[in-house]
Amino acid sequence: MMSIAFTPWPEDFARRYRERGYWIDKPLTEILARQADNQAIALTDAQRSLSYRELEQLSNRLAAALLRRGLRSGDTALVQLGNVVEFYVVFFALLKIGVVPVNALFSHQRSELSAYASQIKPALLIADRQHSLFAQDDFLVAFREQNPSLRVVGLRGQPAGEHALADWLAEDCAAFIPTPTAADRVAFFQLSGGSTGTPKLIPRTHNDYYYSIRRSVEICRFDSTTRYLCALPVAHNYPMSSPGVLGVFYAAGQVVFAADPAAAQCFKLIEQHQITVTALVPPAVILWLQAIEEWGSNQPLASLQLLQVGGAKLGETLAARIRNEIGCQLQQVFGMAEGLVNYTQLDDDDQHVLTTQGTPMCPDDELWVADEQGNPLPVGETGRLMTRGPYTFRGYYQSPEHNAEAFDGNGFYCSGDLISLTADGYVRVQGRQKDQINRGGEKIAAEEIENLLLRHAAVINAALVSMPDALMGEKSCAFIVAHNAIKPVVLRRHLREQGVAEFKLPDRFIQVESLPLTPVGKVDKKHLRQHLTQAQGE
Repeated sequence: MMSIAFTPWPEDFARRYRERGYWIDKPLTEILARQADNQAIALTDAQRSLSYRELEQLSNRLAAALLRRGLRSGDTALVQLGNVVEFYVVFFALLKIGVVPVNALFSHQRSELSAYASQIKPALLIADRQHSLFAQDDFLVAFREQNPSLRVVGLRGQPAGEHALADWLAEDCAAFIPTPTAADRVAFFQLSGGSTGTPKLIPRTHNDYYYSIRRSVEICRFDSTTRYLCALPVAHNYPMSSPGVLGVFYAAGQVVFAADPAAAQCFKLIEQHQITVTALVPPAVILWLQAIEEWGSNQPLASLQLLQVGGAKLGETLAARIRNEIGCQLQQVFGMAEGLVNYTQLDDDDQHVLTTQGTPMCPDDELWVADEQGNPLPVGETGRLMTRGPYTFRGYYQSPEHNAEAFDGNGFYCSGDLISLTADGYVRVQGRQKDQINRGGEKIAAEEIENLLLRHAAVINAALVSMPDALMGEKSCAFIVAHNAIKPVVLRRHLREQGVAEFKLPDRFIQVESLPLTPVGKVDKKHLRQHLTQAQGE
């Protein structure tokens, strides 16, 4: 049985994490196996509902179908599905046969999919005919030519034929026996919101991810009465495991999918399914509050007991409006796909809930704040977040050079977040150190967009920086040096032709004669951001 190479925890740490009950040496498939005979509804999308028993059976059918098509433990898969029940049918099926997936966001385009494929060399691709890339076969043909490792393709929405996912789900699985990877090996890859041009992959083991889910369920008090609305992109770490959909499954609750966080759709679903908890990013909270103002009522949200907000910093003023106007409890969540998750507690006072981003969820989460030289800073001082623990990874996949920068000699991960700590150990997020833009919870690596802009024949130099935005938190502005005048519509068309996700397109373009430089010759992005701030104030 092959396994995916990754950076393991040192033996003494692994031993301690087992002794303290964090790692229980069981695969993630146990989350579903616990409920295998449960006839209660597990998840619902716009088209159908599945009980736990049906989810177990369908994932078994798919797992058996994939084995018949030659997939084996240690293979990798690239999956791109939206907020549909098939996402978790596929996810559990792959776990059951030890195939390690990367779950691309549905908003990702050719550039992102090609980058992931180049790293994992997938044997399997599962995608959706509803996505623009797969509506016709042109991209798929080219993708197969570029990725000779790809042996099997399955398509949701394919009416019939060898690629029809629906046909695979109808096949027999009588003799199927699950064979997941070992609990201390890689279960799947999460996506990094990193600041460099090439997307980084985060190996998550069964042991570390399962602990994160179980502990999150305990803190957030999910149980069989929990009705969870998943309105954020299903592949994000936040709605997967904090506690997210997998936490609901562990607790035997019910998940309802929304296509996106739009207020009109979500309010209807909350009322229809008597939703008790959901998770949003701050821009979506603003839109929900605006909808309540326009409708003059929060009555559709009467069943909602808990609103989790994370993905980007939540301002104190906005936080205070949630209880008053939405009418439910607020829980702030500050986490990362690399591991560490912080929660405000359900019995915290208003001061902590409104002004902090929570406290680490595990007693063995080690967290401290470093200055630019790597020295510890005292309570209240702002610096770089440094962390390690039983569910925080020890290295990006096949990225030794980046890992050398991201980790110190003691295995502490530097996330790029700038934080301060309160005297009682709560985190206050102050910003980002990395060259990254957080556009409503979606992370944009400036270097990636800059490199793509430089491919345009007229562009001499480019710099992408963040600019404050009341709705999204941050938007992006591209400063362009070019041979001649060039319109924003031309540059956006150029980026679309490069195949990047729509949310990564710069919101604004400013053409300049030259870019300011720091004393060491780097582009002075601080100066560019100050220029934007001054221009907005005029």
